[in-house]
Amino acid sequence: MTSPTDSGAPLDVRWSGVSVDLGGRQVVDDLDLLVEGGSWTTIIGPNGAGKTTLLRALSGTAPYRGIITIGPDEGVGLGRRERARRLAVVPQHPVIPPGLDVFDYALLGRSPHQGVRFAASEDDRRRTSAVLERLGLTDFAHRFVDSLSGGERQRVVVARALVQDAPVLVLDEPTSFLDLGHQMDVLELIAELRAERSLTVVCTLHDLTVVGQFADRIAVLDDGHLAEHGTPGEVLTPSVISRYWGVDVRTEIHDDTSVSVSVRRRER
Repeated sequence: MTSPTDSGAPLDVRWSGVSVDLGGRQVVDDLDLLVEGGSWTTIIGPNGAGKTTLLRALSGTAPYRGIITIGPDEGVGLGRRERARRLAVVPQHPVIPPGLDVFDYALLGRSPHQGVRFAASEDDRRRTSAVLERLGLTDFAHRFVDSLSGGERQRVVVARALVQDAPVLVLDEPTSFLDLGHQMDVLELIAELRAERSLTVVCTLHDLTVVGQFADRIAVLDDGHLAEHGTPGEVLTPSVISRYWGVDVRTEIHDDTSVSVSVRRRER
């Protein structure tokens, strides 16, 4: 199979009639969603809506019915190596191998691009160092990953995905454990790299005050269904947020089409 990553063109991601059953319960129900190549779609929704499960189906770690395509090909037909050349994934609960330092863990992101011996080249090391620097991790390069705080570890996991240099970046709550400053560092770096590399970004986020600042499109999941889908200005409205989260908010659409969300305390 000739990889579409060789052309450098952005890759679409599409779920068509996708359903997922886990533990005897239907978590995602007959869902259709298109993420256009080069765009940023953020998937939001209440707890238990199916957001993480939808991304797990895309990344190949949850069984599903229906069709998922990554670029021109169905995901089920892709081998692990080819899938890794198309998708870089930041899971919500990553497994960190013990005894790896930060540099070597991030360097693992280059594995899909290496030969059968998986020998890292000087270019692989240079790319890894550059990402660590941009995420403020250079001083941690020789510390063991499992010795870091939750927020530091989360940045290292994001670094590994960025080092992978795949055209589709899939992130499940990438700012978990991060303070506000580091949240913005990570999301702004993703936005910069998306512009530089024409990345397709698919992510989940809980913080609606952050969601409206970065996405082109927002999809709201509710009980496994696609409930809303549109631009931030179309989706992040007081009525939509009240309907699915039960909170009172004020929203403001800015000149660059980003949206700010301010949550109001409930009256007692």
